[in-house]
Parts: sequence; structure tokens; C-alpha cells
Amino acid sequence: MSILKLENLHKRFGGLVAVEDFEMAVEEGEIVGLIGPNGAGKTTVFNMVAGFYRPDSGRVFFQGKDLVGMKPHQICALGLGRTYQVTKPFGDLSVLENVMVGAFARLPRAREARHRALEVLQCVDFSDRKDVLGHELTTVDHKRLELARALATRPSLLLLDEPMAGLNPTEKLHLLGLFRDIRKGGVTLFVVEHDMKAVMNLCQRIVVMDRGRKLLEGTPEQVARDPQAISAYLGEEYGTA
Repeated sequence: MSILKLENLHKRFGGLVAVEDFEMAVEEGEIVGLIGPNGAGKTTVFNMVAGFYRPDSGRVFFQGKDLVGMKPHQICALGLGRTYQVTKPFGDLSVLENVMVGAFARLPRAREARHRALEVLQCVDFSDRKDVLGHELTTVDHKRLELARALATRPSLLLLDEPMAGLNPTEKLHLLGLFRDIRKGGVTLFVVEHDMKAVMNLCQRIVVMDRGRKLLEGTPEQVARDPQAISAYLGEEYGTA
């Protein structure tokens, strides 16, 4: 059974149709990429999955349960976590305390939340920064904190919204390794990303959006050769590679 299944999603903002008749599924254990030009509707899809937007019509099934109408914190408690393109740590809290905030979504006691936060910080190789305040962190540290805070909620499915934005090639390579380790640990990943090299190296399957609709899906190799994907987003260098 698919861990995530989207059926006929529609979302309109006034006169703008942001997502139209969108369908896809993510299987347990996969790393799936969602790509497309700016304004294609990718983050809107994420926001409907995570409960921040309610679809005008359509269904979002997570582990067989329809999420439409549920609040974000209720969806998180079911095991669906997410990161954000624009990271917003609590500046006056330490890294450890920031991650504990995520852990409190599933663990009400401070002692348990602290233990979970320490586990996650070790997992993402960030324990040495646990006492640093949020406002003192670098861009790459913000990304790592955002990932740790999401993992602290104990997700079985994690939505990653442009996790590579603002990072240099070395930092991206390290983050890709972390994502692979997280998947090996039993977390399914659904990724929105503009860095095509990262997407092609990380994802087993890619869905291409354009103007709110699903254009196509396939393996990275299939997508890289598809004329529609090349025309809509990838560019000619992928078609001639």
C-alpha cells in the first residue's frame, strides 16, 4: 500500500488555479522528487498534504487515512513531518531546545523530549552545536536544525521543501548523505528541490509539475530524456547528455 496517495487535488486562490487534477503516490521506503518551474504548484501540494491548505476538492491519503480537514499538528502526530524552504529557528533557544520543540509534538514530557532531541542531533551529526543559540547559526546549520527538528517528531514520511537552497556543493553533498541515511533508518522522503543534480542523484522516482498539473513521472533517467520535461523545466543540456 502507498504511504501517501493524492487523488484529484484542486486548489484555487481567487482567480489563480494553483493545482489542478493532481494525482500521485509515494511508496513506503522511496525517495520521490517533485520538480517543476517556479509557480508550478509544488509547495502548494506540500501545504495540502501537511494540512496548511485544505484542497478545494480531492483527497490526501496517508497510510490509508484521509487527511483532508485535519489540522497540521494532528497530521504530524500521525507520523508525517516536513521542513520548510525558509528556515525559522527560535533565535533565543539553543539548538537542543529548538529540536525539543519538534519532539514535543509526540512526547509530552521534557525528559523524553530532551532524550529524543539528543538522539536526533547525533543522527544528523550536530551534537557539537547543541548549546549554540538559533540566531548564531549559519545557513547550513539552519538547514541541519530544520531537518533535526522535523526528525524529532518521529515521522514515517518526511516532506523536504528545497533543502539544498543556499548551500555550496560540499554542503549539498553532505546533506545528500544524511538523506540517504535517514531513508535507511526507515523514513520515506518526498522532496521538492530545484537543484537538478541533487534530485537526479538522490531520487528513485521523479514527478514533474507544470502550471499546477502533473506533466509526467518516471525514473531520473526517463525524466531527463523526456521532451516534455526538457521543454518545461530541465533545459536542453539534459536532452543532449
